[in-house]
Amino acid sequence: QVQLVESGGGLVQAGGSLRLSCAASGRTVSNVYMGWFRQAPGKEREFVACISWSGGITYYADSVKGRFTISRDNAKSTLSLQMNSLKPEDTAVYYCAAGAQGLRVGVKEYAYWGQGTQVTVSS
Repeated sequence: QVQLVESGGGLVQAGGSLRLSCAASGRTVSNVYMGWFRQAPGKEREFVACISWSGGITYYADSVKGRFTISRDNAKSTLSLQMNSLKPEDTAVYYCAAGAQGLRVGVKEYAYWGQGTQVTVSS
């Protein structure tokens, strides 16, 4: 089993930045793919970004490409999401996920999930 705990969410003005972190515990995550998803009120959970087990390969949703950067530190068992140039439409609960067998964008592809952290971007 893997436990994931997100942190770093908050309220920020449009154009601002936030850095989300996800701490993993339990079974090692250094050899699994990980990702970030988000869910806005009334909408389905959607893919944001994912990263290979080594950190060498990343993939982003078109809506965040060029603004968000996913990274991981396997020595510390942490996953991060640097979010710049935030927009009101980025407002959502952001979830850390682990356990995919590759660079995957589907919710069902990930076995482990955190509880989420709220990000609110004001206009």
